[in-house]
Amino acid sequence: MKGHFLSDRGKVRNHNEDSGGIFYNDKGQLLAIIADGMGGHQAGDVASEMATTFIEEKWRQSNPLTSPEQVEEWMEQILKEMNETIHKHSIEKEECQGMGTTVVVAICTEEFITISHIGDSRCYLYDENGFNQITEDHSLVNALVQSGQISKEEAKDHPRKNVVLKALGTEANVESDIQTVSWEDGDKLLLCSDGLSDKVLDSELADYMKDLSVGMEEVSQKLVDLANDRGGEDNVTLIIIEHEASVKVGED
Repeated sequence: MKGHFLSDRGKVRNHNEDSGGIFYNDKGQLLAIIADGMGGHQAGDVASEMATTFIEEKWRQSNPLTSPEQVEEWMEQILKEMNETIHKHSIEKEECQGMGTTVVVAICTEEFITISHIGDSRCYLYDENGFNQITEDHSLVNALVQSGQISKEEAKDHPRKNVVLKALGTEANVESDIQTVSWEDGDKLLLCSDGLSDKVLDSELADYMKDLSVGMEEVSQKLVDLANDRGGEDNVTLIIIEHEASVKVGED
């Protein structure tokens, strides 16, 4: 497995409230995280950085996880602890009151991927079934779409499209969505903050993800540039991961 992380301030914001990274454990398993912070007095970047640092430390200390059940249990527990830590910080530090962060986390093994998210940062999978969003936004406009009050087209330009219904750290308890899917050699993952998904259509993302032969770094930069060319009002953060099967001794 190989991956690339890229984060950009955008063209309007004076600082970057997104955070994230790609981290490996001793067994070569990969964890990817993107956190999109929110909150006054520049506290959003505190929340997102806390989320990334917390999960990186826990991941490096963890024992190898071999089954989807193990990974899902670990993920649920870590996000619960992460939420408690950020929420406690927001209460104790006046300048951080009300801060929070969206989060999307993917743990990748050779056989499967486990994805957890809170908020509207997304995960897409490109496999034999095409390019599909596999997370469901915890956002106001998505709730309106699901209830039939507005269409997907109307959601794109809705005045409250950036309102999230839940975020990490804003409440004492918050539930994440966790799922596990299988993947194979050549399949690809895209994780991103809404700074990318608000500016680039899914069909366009699919076109860029289809062929990574030019390199993940170049594709990542092109996607960031495209979001910025279309206004760049928000921070733009993404992670691309590609499954590469390990070659075992004795195999051609």
